[in-house]
Amino acid sequence: MKSVDTELALKIRKDIFHGVYAKEERLSELQLCETHQVSRTPVRLALRLLEQEGIICRGEGRGYMVQSPSVADILQAVEVRGNLESLAARLMAQSPDRFKFLPEMANAMETYTKFIGLGRIDEPMIRQMQKANEIFHTTILNGCGNDYVGYTCKRICHLPMLATGSMVFDRAVMDSPENMERGLFRLRLGSAQHQVIFEAIEKGDPVRAEGMMREHSHTMIEYIQTFEKRNESLTVADLVAYSAADINQ
Repeated sequence: MKSVDTELALKIRKDIFHGVYAKEERLSELQLCETHQVSRTPVRLALRLLEQEGIICRGEGRGYMVQSPSVADILQAVEVRGNLESLAARLMAQSPDRFKFLPEMANAMETYTKFIGLGRIDEPMIRQMQKANEIFHTTILNGCGNDYVGYTCKRICHLPMLATGSMVFDRAVMDSPENMERGLFRLRLGSAQHQVIFEAIEKGDPVRAEGMMREHSHTMIEYIQTFEKRNESLTVADLVAYSAADINQ
C-alpha cells in the first residue's frame, strides 16, 4: 500500500499535469492541507518528493513553486528512455541468463496478440494490453543485468508517457471504424516489433535487439509529434490523456 504522502504526491502531481496549478504558481501548504483534508506533515513530505522529481522547486523564502514539464521536456525524456531500453535489449541479448526471462516475455506477447485479434479497442482492452506491454518491457529492464538502467528509468517514470510500457492512443480511436482500424494497425505494428525484439534476444543478437527496440521507442515519439503538428496548443495534460499507462491518473 502507498503511504499517505506518496498518495498525496500523486494527487498533486496529477493536478499540476492537468493544469490546475499554473507554472511558477506558489503552492500553499495550508491550502493543500484544506484541499486534501490532511495535516501538514504528509503535505511537506509530498512536496519534498515532488521537488526531487523536479515537478516543483523552492521559491523565494519559504514554500514551493510549480515547475511543470513542458511538451518539449516530455519528448526529450521519451527519447532518453528509448535509448535506455535499447541498451537494456542489447545487454539482455548478450546475457547467458536471458533464457529464464523469455517465458514471461512470451506470455505477455501472447496476451497482447490475443486482444489485437479481437478486432476492436475499448478501455478494458487498453488496460489489459498496457499491463502486458508493461510486463514485456519491465522484463527486459530486469533481465539486462545492469541495475542502473532500470534505476535511471524509474527516476523519470513519474512523467507522462514515461511509465514502463506506456502506450499511446489517439483519444478519437473509438469514435469511428476508420480511427479504430488505425489504432489496430498501430497495435499490430507494435506486436510485430515485440516479436522481432524477442527473437533477437532469444538468438543472442544484440545489434538486432538494440536496433528494433530503438525503432519501437521512436514510434511513440513520432506519434506524439504527429499530434503536436496537428495542434500547436498541445499540453502536458493532452499527453497524459494519450497515454494508456496514465489512464488511472
